[in-house]
Amino acid sequence: MAKWEASSSTKPAFWLPEWMQIQPGEQKQEFNKRPAKIGRRSLSRSVSQSSTESFSSAPSDSDSADDEVSPREKMQKNSKGGSDFCIKNIKQAEFGRREIEIAEQEMVALMTLRKRARSEKPLAGAKIVGCTHITSQTAVLMETLAALGAQCRWAACNIYSTQNAVAAALAERGFPVFAWKGESEDDFWWCIDRCVSLDGWQANLVLDDGGDLTHCIYKKYPNVFKYIKGIVEESVTGVHRLYQLSKAGKLCVPAMNVNDSVTKQKFDNLYCCRESILDGLKRTTDVMFGGKQVVVCGYGEVGKGCCAALKALGSIVYVTEIDPICALQACMDGFRVVKLSQVIRHVDIVITCTGNKNVVGREYLDRMKNGCIVCNMGHSNTEIDVASLHTPELTWEHVRPQVDHVIWPDGKKIILLAEGRLLNLSCSTVPTFVLSITATTQALALIELYNATEGRYKQDVYLLPKKMDEYVASLHLPAFDAHLTELTDEQAKYLNLNKNGPFKPNYYRY
Repeated sequence: MAKWEASSSTKPAFWLPEWMQIQPGEQKQEFNKRPAKIGRRSLSRSVSQSSTESFSSAPSDSDSADDEVSPREKMQKNSKGGSDFCIKNIKQAEFGRREIEIAEQEMVALMTLRKRARSEKPLAGAKIVGCTHITSQTAVLMETLAALGAQCRWAACNIYSTQNAVAAALAERGFPVFAWKGESEDDFWWCIDRCVSLDGWQANLVLDDGGDLTHCIYKKYPNVFKYIKGIVEESVTGVHRLYQLSKAGKLCVPAMNVNDSVTKQKFDNLYCCRESILDGLKRTTDVMFGGKQVVVCGYGEVGKGCCAALKALGSIVYVTEIDPICALQACMDGFRVVKLSQVIRHVDIVITCTGNKNVVGREYLDRMKNGCIVCNMGHSNTEIDVASLHTPELTWEHVRPQVDHVIWPDGKKIILLAEGRLLNLSCSTVPTFVLSITATTQALALIELYNATEGRYKQDVYLLPKKMDEYVASLHLPAFDAHLTELTDEQAKYLNLNKNGPFKPNYYRY
C-alpha cells in the first residue's frame, strides 16, 4: 500500500510506497547475506563480451564463420521455441547467464528493490520499450523490471556496446532483444523498429539512452504516444533532444530527465568515467599514461572523471571549456584551460566529453601529431568529425576491433578508437556498482511515471523527486558499511526538515 510522506515544509508531498520505507538494520542484513552454496559457475569470472577477444573465455564475437551471415538472415529459436528476438548467437546464452550472475552480486540495490517490490508489482501492466546499452548490468535491470510486473522489448543504443552472450541469455529467458555487437547503421534502426512495431503489443513506457528510440517513434509511429505514460531518458544527448521538443511544443508526454538526477550525474558520469577511461585506452592501445600530454574537451562530470584519472597516472592534462564556471573549476583542480588550437600539434591523446558536435573537426585532425590517439567519451558519435576522414586522400587501416589507423598522404597517422563512438562501452567494460546506481534510478523513474496520478505530470521534462534520489543512494550505503546520522527532533525543526528527508532543496548543487 502506498502512503503520503508528511513534510514539515509547505512543499507538496509525493507518492512513496511502503516498500521504499527504510527499516533500521534491514539493509545491513541483506548485504551481509551470502549464498549457502556457490557453484563453480558463479565463482568463475570471465572477461565480458565487450572485451578484446584474446582475453575472453567466451565464444569470440568476431572472426568466426557465423560473422558471414547477418543475424537478420538467421532463423534462431530459444529452448522453448520462442523466436521473437534477433541476436548474434543463441548458443552463447549459458555464458551470458554467468555474466549476469556476476553483475547481480554488485547490483545489490536492484536486487533489494526486486525483493521488496515483488509482491506489490508496481509495474504490473507496464509495457516498456527500451533502447540502451545491452550489457550484463542492463540485463539485471530488465529482469528486475520483469519481476516487478513489466513486459519489455529492447534494442541497443550503440552499435558496438552490446555484449552478445548477454543478449543471448536474455533471449533464452524470453525477452524480445534485437541487438548485436557491430551492427550497421541500417541494422541499428531496423532493431529499434522491430521493438516498436509489433502487432498486438503496445508500449506504454519508454526507457531511452540518447533519444534515438524517442526520435524513431515521433517520426514513424506518432500514434504510439497516445498510449505512452512517460519517457525516461538517461543521457546528455537524449535530454537535450527532449528539451528541444518541449521548447517547440512537440513533447506530447511527460519525460523524466534521469541524467541530471544527482545519483546519475554525480556517480555514473563522474566515478564511472574516472575508472573506465583508463580501461578503454589500455585495452585498445596499451598506452602508458605517465608523461603523456592529453587534452580533454569538456569539464563536466565526465570530463572531471577523465581528468582525475589521467592526472593520477602522471599525464599532463589540458582542458578546453566554453563555460567559465567549469573552466574555473578545472583551473582550481590544477589543470591548464586552453583553446584546442593552442595544443593540438603536440598532444598525444585527444578525448571529447562535451555532448556537442564537431568539437574536433577536420582542421584539428589535420594538425595532430603522428600517432595521436583520438577518442570520445560522450554518448553520441558527433563530437569528432569522423565523416570528414572518409575521403580519397586518406587511407583507413583496421588494426583490431574498434581501433583504426587513419593515414595521411605524407605518412602521418592518427589512432581513432571506436570510430568516434563512446569509448568505454565500445572498447571495454564499466564498473557494475556505479551502474547499479543508475539502473536503480531508472527503475524508480519508470515506477514513478507509471503510478503517477492523472495530471500530476504535464507534457514537460521533469527531474526525479529528490526523495527518490536519496533513496537510491541509501540502498548502496550498506555496501560500504556506512551509517547515517539521524536528526533529533530539535535539529529537524531548526532546519525545517522532515527527519526522513528530503534533506536538500532541488536547487542544491552537490
